[in-house]
Amino acid sequence: MEKISHLGSYGIIINNKEIVLIKKANGPYKDKLDLPGGTIEFCEKPEETLVREMREEVGINIKKFSLFDGNSTIVEWEHHGKPQQIHHIVFFYIIEKYENEIKKEVELTKNNDDSLGAEFYDITKLKKTELSAITILALEKLGYKLM
Repeated sequence: MEKISHLGSYGIIINNKEIVLIKKANGPYKDKLDLPGGTIEFCEKPEETLVREMREEVGINIKKFSLFDGNSTIVEWEHHGKPQQIHHIVFFYIIEKYENEIKKEVELTKNNDDSLGAEFYDITKLKKTELSAITILALEKLGYKLM
């Protein structure tokens, strides 16, 4: 089994027990709800990744944010028919202030290759089976009990 590491920055927007999640189109979390964010590109700072990814996947410009946690999890999936084990290393940021409306539908492009759009979801109704591993990790770290 191929083993790889993936390093990313992810944004957490919570308002009245609702969280912004994206619908995944590709990758190990395909068809799951996931935190908006993604891969830190070469020479990019984690905060720059956060700003870029929130614009690409959610359609917002973030104005105020703070580092919440750094963590990791292991995800197994098949990539082009070959099993992979991914060590998903993440920076979680709490988004405190942003501009623009959250886009419920986002077009897949070269820059956005995995988000089908974002919206607020009631945290109390979310099930672990519909969430990415990093979303579960973040919500449990924030103290939420998931079904």
